[in-house]
Amino acid sequence: MKTNNRILIVMVCLLLLFTAPVLSQDEQERPTYVVVTTMHWNLDYEDFDKAKWIATEKEFFDKVIKKNDHIVSAGIYTHLLSDDNSELLYVQVYNTWNDIDLAAKKNQELAESAWPDESKREAFFNKQNAYYAPMHSDEIYATMDHAKLFQGDFNDDMVVYVRKNHFDFPEDGSIEEFNSMNTEFIKNVIHKNEYIKGYYPHSHAYGANSTDFIEGFYLNSMSDLEKMFERNQELIEAHWSSEAKQKEFAKVASKYFTGKHSDAVYAVIPELRK
Repeated sequence: MKTNNRILIVMVCLLLLFTAPVLSQDEQERPTYVVVTTMHWNLDYEDFDKAKWIATEKEFFDKVIKKNDHIVSAGIYTHLLSDDNSELLYVQVYNTWNDIDLAAKKNQELAESAWPDESKREAFFNKQNAYYAPMHSDEIYATMDHAKLFQGDFNDDMVVYVRKNHFDFPEDGSIEEFNSMNTEFIKNVIHKNEYIKGYYPHSHAYGANSTDFIEGFYLNSMSDLEKMFERNQELIEAHWSSEAKQKEFAKVASKYFTGKHSDAVYAVIPELRK
């Protein structure tokens, strides 16, 4: 029964993609694009010191990223549970597609202002880049409505649970069907789950797979991950009071879901945030 309910949770969250065009006044003001750069540690780096790495990146955040008005928010997330222990994510959020290009140009200007001496600027970036392997990949996602905005301060134990699903597009689907179920689910489950401190859904905008649907769940600690699922189940059973109703809902939602997904958990670095 618990497994069925978790499948129900995943499938209902897929409804967010199809309701994205229907926005409230507040949701129209949200940032539009999220750029996720997957980087990899330089595994040959000797005597790695996490505190020194954070200090280096914090200097860049303070002198460049935080002063760049084209970047709405940014953060770095490190591997906890994923299929590649060398990866870390660099996430930046923008209001418009044009801001992505403008931000890159502004970063260059701010870097030249922060380190006006070219030799010192080059030395800093050599030190920063030494932490990473030269290979990276980029994906751009479109933000979606019904996010649960994080409130408060980030702590050292906070994690982000990231779930990547893949959409199917049935001929017998409809926006009306999605809107009805999505509103019901988000109102009665995601937004009522006290373990979910922030929830951010995104859909493919530019990248390798047009079926990607990414959900980010901010939790106070790794130990809250299982509690989140258990609380979701309680909320589902409270709203859909019988197993028959739960199965009926899941049956309709399942046609929009390929059945393939992946899970990962990343650590939040509080010092490296805008």
